Amino acid sequence: MSLPRAPDRLSDDMAAAIGHAVSGFGFLEEALKRAIFSLTRQGLGEDVSEKELEKWLRRMEEIADDTLGTLIDSFVASAKRARVDDRHVLADELTAIRLKRNLLCHASWRPGSEPGYWHPTFINTRGERYPDEMNVGDIEEIHTDTLRIARRVVSIMRATGIEGELAGDDDEE
Repeated sequence: MSLPRAPDRLSDDMAAAIGHAVSGFGFLEEALKRAIFSLTRQGLGEDVSEKELEKWLRRMEEIADDTLGTLIDSFVASAKRARVDDRHVLADELTAIRLKRNLLCHASWRPGSEPGYWHPTFINTRGERYPDEMNVGDIEEIHTDTLRIARRVVSIMRATGIEGELAGDDDEE
């Protein structure tokens, strides 16, 4: 039995662009976690019972391990309860970023039909293949969009007046 052929080596600029885009997804996840903390804490009000507060704190610890998709769903639900103005637009943008994240994080790459282009080999959960080739500019655009959306999420968090926290934040110096 022969081994499968080795993957094609991405050009350094394409690999760097994908790496930066993936790090942007990590920043978005952190922003979503902090915003969920702030929005849901604000929703509890000032006269929250000890039992309700403990239940909320357990949930906040659980979100530390949530995937981007689950975080997006939780954030959108929290934004709806908080009546965030542009939540519908933001929900659509987050859904698009979720799909792009899955593509960039799970695709295998093959050289495209033109120099500088690469084809991501990826089949989503509905059995659909990604049809287009991509270049560095396409990946950089995804990164730029991700950071723009993350900044919007952070601005929503800050508008609550409650700085979002993550499990383990108190361990930092």
